Amino acid sequence: MIKNIPMDKRIIFALDVENGDEAERWIHILSDTVKFFKIGLELFVNSGFSVVDEVLKRECEVMLDLKLYDIPKTVYRTVKQIVKRDISFLTVHGNMEILKAAVDAASFSNVGILGVTVLTSFDEKDLRQMGYPINPEELVLKRASLAKEAGCVGVVASGLEAKYLRENLGEEFILVTPGIRLMQGAFEDQKRVVTPAAAILNGADYLVIGRPIRDAKEPKSLVRAIQKEIGSILF
Repeated sequence: MIKNIPMDKRIIFALDVENGDEAERWIHILSDTVKFFKIGLELFVNSGFSVVDEVLKRECEVMLDLKLYDIPKTVYRTVKQIVKRDISFLTVHGNMEILKAAVDAASFSNVGILGVTVLTSFDEKDLRQMGYPINPEELVLKRASLAKEAGCVGVVASGLEAKYLRENLGEEFILVTPGIRLMQGAFEDQKRVVTPAAAILNGADYLVIGRPIRDAKEPKSLVRAIQKEIGSILF
């Protein structure tokens, strides 16, 4: 099944930059090619909702990647404030009660809650250091299953686990995949990475890509090339 996702929204460009001025520069460069932007913790702390409003002003969508994690009541009240903006996705981390609090708070809005599974910078050694006697694939499925039961529209998960999640959680569940690199072996600060083609073949719906595009000599040309590659797989 192919979800009705426009090609210019399949790539979510990660605005992993220090300040609003730099973010606005990238929004200006890419917003006629990419219609979906991720705003993470660093940029949000620096610029708050002003950068969210800048993206929305250009008729693009926002994934607010704050990975909210607190007691359910605090998460509920925080999400109630966030959904006053017309964002598309908000990331939340935690147990059933935390996830349900976020889903309940967003229920009268168009904001989709995404559960966070396992960061792509973690491998099995990291999980064991944190007390999880389990491999990443198993933990990702447990957390994704919990997110689906709590009412989340989908999860953020590595492309390495996307196929497994798709097989177990169905076609409607949304899979947003970070840790995208253009060449195998280009890990940098990530450990569980895949190429755009591999992520889509494994069942990812959206690809979160930042650094490879930012570092490209011609960012818009690279975006179009990735979009063409995605299209050749899907259609």
